[in-house]
Amino acid sequence: MEELIFNIAERQGKREKTELVLMNIYNLPPIPKIMQETIQLLDNKNTRTVDITKVISKDQSLVSKILTIANSPLYGLQRKVSSIDFAILVLGFSEIRNIISVLSMMESFKNKTDNYLDQKQLWLHSFLTGSACKRIADDLQTGNGGEAFISGFLHDMGISVMHRFFHSNFVQVVNLVNNEGLSYQDAEFEIFGLDHQQVGYFLVDRWNFPKTLTAAILHHHAPENSGDNLDLTSVVHLGDFMTRQLDAGVFEWDKDLVLNEAALKNLGFQSEEAAVKYIAGYKEMFESQKEAARFLS
Repeated sequence: MEELIFNIAERQGKREKTELVLMNIYNLPPIPKIMQETIQLLDNKNTRTVDITKVISKDQSLVSKILTIANSPLYGLQRKVSSIDFAILVLGFSEIRNIISVLSMMESFKNKTDNYLDQKQLWLHSFLTGSACKRIADDLQTGNGGEAFISGFLHDMGISVMHRFFHSNFVQVVNLVNNEGLSYQDAEFEIFGLDHQQVGYFLVDRWNFPKTLTAAILHHHAPENSGDNLDLTSVVHLGDFMTRQLDAGVFEWDKDLVLNEAALKNLGFQSEEAAVKYIAGYKEMFESQKEAARFLS
């Protein structure tokens, strides 16, 4: 009993130390000025399409990335989008803002790949999960597809934060997994006192993201704990699992991921077999989205 109490106290101490560092993460690289200007314009109800087009058009790399996403199966448009003003017209301010928010987050958390984390693999996984989440939300009519896209894209941001701001600890996590056979989640708790879901949640909650979105990040491995936010969390869980099931954007951290019964029931699947059959219908979308993702690195 004394050993259990000691272990709990030790983990709590590690958690508090991790949270102290997270509270002081204010020195993130600023997002590119054009992205910042665009988001500010999109938040202004009086903004005209021509104003947004003028700002975005200053950065041809940003233009290319937005058009690539707009023309991907994520939106399933019948007509090719060849200009920013047309993209704004057919997608609307809200969806353009979602796309730019994701691209901004990629810039802010851009990390160098090393032996412990393949950053491109993480971004591919994030983008494909977000794409799947939007499609699931639209197909199953669970609610805001744009919010589902952002939630899916950011669900593993805690991993990137751990790698960037706690690199020596991150190395210890990977070594525990490779050498001791621990799961990634158990190794994270052992070293950080938190797992990547909690690290991601800690930051997005402090940044005042919507509660539905923060809950989806915090509970995407165990949606039954998300309370009133079960719909979006279930969507993110299923989108995350899809990448492994279809071997598209599969990520090492998800090697032990299994379908959650509460999520399946909430999304209307009567059995795991029914869900697996549904997932199979996304294979073509994933393959097409992988092509689109090449332009995002």
